[in-house]
Amino acid sequence: MYNFDAARKRSELLMNIRTYFIDKGYLEVSTPTLSPYLIPEPTIKTFGTRFVNEFEGSRDLYMIPSPEIFMKKLLAAGSGSIFQISQCFRNAEQLGDVHNPEFTMLEYYTVGADDRDSIAITMEMIEKTKLKGIEEPWLREKPLIISMHEAMLKYAGVDMDKAEDISYLREEAIRLGLEPGENESWDDTFNRIFLTYTEPSLPKDRQVYLTDYPDKIACLAKHSDGKPTKKRWEMYISGIEIANCYDEETDKEATRTYFSEEYRKMENERQGTEYVTPPYDPSFTDLSIPQSSGGAMGLDRLLAVHLGLNCIEPLLLFPLSDMLRQ
Repeated sequence: MYNFDAARKRSELLMNIRTYFIDKGYLEVSTPTLSPYLIPEPTIKTFGTRFVNEFEGSRDLYMIPSPEIFMKKLLAAGSGSIFQISQCFRNAEQLGDVHNPEFTMLEYYTVGADDRDSIAITMEMIEKTKLKGIEEPWLREKPLIISMHEAMLKYAGVDMDKAEDISYLREEAIRLGLEPGENESWDDTFNRIFLTYTEPSLPKDRQVYLTDYPDKIACLAKHSDGKPTKKRWEMYISGIEIANCYDEETDKEATRTYFSEEYRKMENERQGTEYVTPPYDPSFTDLSIPQSSGGAMGLDRLLAVHLGLNCIEPLLLFPLSDMLRQ
């Protein structure tokens, strides 16, 4: 049956988040959930649909996995700091626990900030938007800020200074009892170790900010100075990944290279499969995006940890898993 108590808590959380950002001078925006183009991200599978119009003709459209593509256009147009609470869509992910193909996302961009500034903003937002009458032990503990280098060394014994070398990384995976394929990519071997050993070992009694992701994992975050890392962090609560944040890439040539390489990779990987390959907007790489830091947060997951749950399904009025069983 429908959980209206959880629906009321969701409403309270969304209202608190809106109040927090508006009081800090952010502009709330609303952008499309249907788009003729997306940012190329090979690890994210998207939903495709078909627009049919007798005057405009027909073309493929795609459900957004995040509002990033449109929000960055607003940043480039001079919007200033902005936020949005929107419905997003990701295909080919497991149902239940912390996944639903349609989910609620908070995305927020702070002009003039970097990834470290966003940690402070996110901590403050989490504290100020907590729910009334709910005891949350993880909010009493000081958040942990730990680099990927520290975490991999502590929880998996892997030295990220040496891990640039794929042969070292494979040897470490084998030492840990994993079985990387002979032609497995650097990303896949790294993720095999990270998801098996490091991520499950992160403290669950507090917020954890995992910083300085390897630069071999492609994303639109700036490179760190003098280190093989990117200015990116992910935040965990109760062992659940809640948020992802970048110091946004503003270099146009670096963005063009990312789009070209990631689209080619996505196209190659998806040939002969059911997965769609959305085109990208070539004008996006010409945007003059100001110095800014952007964060994306799964609000279904955040609500779950606020309520002491490790599963989002009880919080959804219409989880897809239920609808598919009807």
